[in-house]
Amino acid sequence: MLDFLNPIDIALFRFFNGSMRNSIFDFIMPFITDLNKQRLVLVFVALILLWMLIRGNRRARIAVILLIVTIVFSDQLSSSVIKYWFERPRPCHVLHNVHLLVSCGSGHSFPSSHAVNNFAGALVLAFFFPRAKWWFFGFAAIVAFSRVYVGAHYPSDIVGGAVIGLLCAGCVLLIFIALEKLWYRFRMNRVEEKCLS
Repeated sequence: MLDFLNPIDIALFRFFNGSMRNSIFDFIMPFITDLNKQRLVLVFVALILLWMLIRGNRRARIAVILLIVTIVFSDQLSSSVIKYWFERPRPCHVLHNVHLLVSCGSGHSFPSSHAVNNFAGALVLAFFFPRAKWWFFGFAAIVAFSRVYVGAHYPSDIVGGAVIGLLCAGCVLLIFIALEKLWYRFRMNRVEEKCLS
């Protein structure tokens, strides 16, 4: 990370992790930050996605497929590549008096994979279901904020993670749009050929 930004990052971390400390957030944020570890939540999400694949229209089915592709892509890029480029220690490993509400974890800090994956997923879902975009991005922002509040990440980890997630989803959506246009042209050419024959 850029050294001159580090004091600002630490000051913001101290504010969100320490100065904002309250009993309500202490109860809610650990639950929000670990939603991906809650079996009931995972089963519920899996059932919704399965229902969308089976009973949903074409748009819903494509949304689910692209969501899965995007999350796999963004998660692997974040966890297996970018984290090892930066090798930034988590604040709970290097700072004193961190208000740690969950396991610190042994991985690197930048970027926050929670932020990467949730913002990537939010953009994909917002593309297909624009009326609910503020719900998707609002949820992603709350999960990202929870990572700082519980002491697992710096603010720059979640901001950087959000940007990376949006870029990942943007790439997937651009490829999808290009392929869809190619498929449409192919079908139109086939129709024209049949009309001329």
